[in-house]
Amino acid sequence: MLTKRLIACFDVKNRMVTKATKFQNNIDIAPAEEIAETVSNAQIDEISCYDIMASAEKRPIDLEMVRAVAKKVFVPFTVGGGIRSLEDMYQVLKAGAEKISIDSMAVRNPDIIRQGAEAFGRQCMVLSMQVKKVPVTEAIPSGYEIAIDGARTFTGMDAVQWAIRGEALGAGEICVNSIDNDGTHQGYDLDITGKIAEAVSIPIIASGGAGRPEHLAEVFTKTGASAGIISSMLYSPRLPRNFTVEEIKRELMDAGIPMRPYVLF
Repeated sequence: MLTKRLIACFDVKNRMVTKATKFQNNIDIAPAEEIAETVSNAQIDEISCYDIMASAEKRPIDLEMVRAVAKKVFVPFTVGGGIRSLEDMYQVLKAGAEKISIDSMAVRNPDIIRQGAEAFGRQCMVLSMQVKKVPVTEAIPSGYEIAIDGARTFTGMDAVQWAIRGEALGAGEICVNSIDNDGTHQGYDLDITGKIAEAVSIPIIASGGAGRPEHLAEVFTKTGASAGIISSMLYSPRLPRNFTVEEIKRELMDAGIPMRPYVLF
């Protein structure tokens, strides 16, 4: 049985990890490379960093931030934000990233998924999507709409249909981030995570809402997600307590969920 993955995901603004609730009310935590090094040493399975202002500010991703983080981590490293072309992809891979996450630009130019998959392999391409629960309509039969630009622009696109198209274009993974659950610490949106996992054959990453290890156990047992994004539960001052990677992995393994074990060196 394939092991499930824990992915530490950091939203980065001005080189600082920042945390929001439902994409608002951000608070700064610490420099990106410091937190990345800490969780890498704690044996997280993967790390993702998103330059959250790059697209809004219409600039390329902060390559110095990518290089600084890459020097500190020894696990698979995904980056996103401000990636608009094959040249941008090449630059972030050259800077030390192993995977590329695309979100708003993929909606504006879906062919960039195909271009990236053909140039670097689909294993490098992560389609990230921000989804919000809305009334079911003919245009949005799943009841979840795709948003872009940091959840500031709604597209009228159905989340499940976009996931299916993304896979066909060459995405190797899909990250499903719930706008409604983001930063709430109340658990993932199991409904849309499950719907997308059933609709595609590539790995699904659940994102938005994790606050306790049991939220991960729930998404792994009740949906086809192969990975879960965690961030707040590792370091957020808004939570009554934080959890270590070791604690999370041990609790999941005790629940019978296959994980890469925590190893004492």
